[in-house]
Amino acid sequence: MTALAKIRLIFLILAMLLAPLVTVAQTPSPTLDLAEYQGKVVVVDFWASWCVPCRRSFPWLNDMHAKYAEQGLVVIGVNMDANQKDAAAFLEDYPAAFKIHYDTEAILAREFGVEAMPSSFVIGRDGQIKARHLGFKVKRQDEYEAILVDALGEQP
Repeated sequence: MTALAKIRLIFLILAMLLAPLVTVAQTPSPTLDLAEYQGKVVVVDFWASWCVPCRRSFPWLNDMHAKYAEQGLVVIGVNMDANQKDAAAFLEDYPAAFKIHYDTEAILAREFGVEAMPSSFVIGRDGQIKARHLGFKVKRQDEYEAILVDALGEQP
C-alpha cells in the first residue's frame, strides 16, 4: 500500500468517526446555513488574521475554488477574529475568491469542535463530514486535493 493510499485510508476512517457530528440539516447558524449548499461539496475553513498557516492556505483555497466550482465545490472561510478590522486587513493581503462568514462569538466554531487554526472540514454532497484537517501544510496540498476530488465524485 502506498503512502498516499494509507493517508486516504486514515482520512476515510476519521471521516466515518466524525460523520455523525455534523450534517447539513443539523448545522443552522446565525452566520452560516449549510442547507443552502445541499448537494454540493463544501469546504468550511475556520481561520483568523493572526494565523500564519492561514496565509499559506488562502492561495490554495482560491485555486481549489476556481478549479472545482463548476463541479459543485463551495469554499467558505469562517473568520474567528473578534475584530472584523483585523480580518479586513488580512483579506487585503490575502484576498479570498470564496465566501467569507464571520463567527466573532465562535458559535459555529463550537458546533464544529474547532481546535486549531486553520481547521478545515470537507462536507460531502450528502451533508456528512468527509474529512477534517487541522493546520495547513503546503507539502500536503495534493493529499487535501485528493480528498476534494473523492468527495466531488460521490453521489448524494
